[in-house]
Amino acid sequence: MIHRMIIKRIGIGLLILVAVSMLLFAATEILPGDLAQIRLGQEATPETLNALRKQLGLDRPATIRYFEWFIRMCRLDPGESLFKEGGMAGAQTVRELIADRLQNTLLLSCIVAGIAVPIALILGLLAAMFPTSIYDRTITFVTMCLMSVPDFFLATVLILVFTVSLGWLPSIVTVTSYKSVGHMLYVLALPIVTLCLKIFGQIARMTRAAVLNVMSSPYIEMAILKGLPRKYIILKHALPNVISPIVNVIAICIAYLVSGVVIVEAIFGFPGIANLMVNSVHGRDMPVVQACGMIICTAYVLFILAADILSILSNPRLRHPK
Repeated sequence: MIHRMIIKRIGIGLLILVAVSMLLFAATEILPGDLAQIRLGQEATPETLNALRKQLGLDRPATIRYFEWFIRMCRLDPGESLFKEGGMAGAQTVRELIADRLQNTLLLSCIVAGIAVPIALILGLLAAMFPTSIYDRTITFVTMCLMSVPDFFLATVLILVFTVSLGWLPSIVTVTSYKSVGHMLYVLALPIVTLCLKIFGQIARMTRAAVLNVMSSPYIEMAILKGLPRKYIILKHALPNVISPIVNVIAICIAYLVSGVVIVEAIFGFPGIANLMVNSVHGRDMPVVQACGMIICTAYVLFILAADILSILSNPRLRHPK
């Protein structure tokens, strides 16, 4: 039964990736403008335009180009970038162009997840242990404020306080090689704090809401009538049955981090994959845009799939729905 459910989830995930690849390719195809005209300029002759279109494969039907591109993506070979940095044509592969940016994004995502997720879970459980107390009201108020503030506003406030006013932290992340762990945390401090504050509120509120929702169940009321401590009831009986929604929101938050967070990367100048995708859209470097889009969509699907599988394995009610 469990294996059948897991295989079904994996099959749905693969179908979603195929559908997303079609939408992504179609979206890049309908973008206005002629790529050959953009690369050669307004003074290009019809002969050179036709030659470049043939070289880029633009003279073939879109369906054929889609299947060729999809097969290359399955082989992890997205092709060559149409532009080098600075706008000059070149033969730099998309894989080489993405590798460093993806590494930077994964590093930032791991640091943020390692800091924000445990703290958010602990504070969410504390709020559920002491409902309507000063702890619960403070955590609820702070998390609601953090969820309501946009990314760009929060990042701007942090820059004004810690860079402009106090001069403690750098506002632009231009360093990609770090001397030590302390130097890395110093350079990435503002992006880390911004992203931690954004995902902290969602996880903490979901943890609190999920635990309080299950506290009205009959088996929890029986444990309360037996005189068991509230802390023991939450950790032993309530928490195992609310893992599914908590894991799902954690997976969405981590996928949100891996996607690069375009606004945060743009404000701090962080050389991540989302920033690369935005620059490639401006330069009409479609192979890079398509590869970045597939990486972001694949990250979302994989994390949600992992959350579903973990929920099935950890929750008896999902393993035995009858």
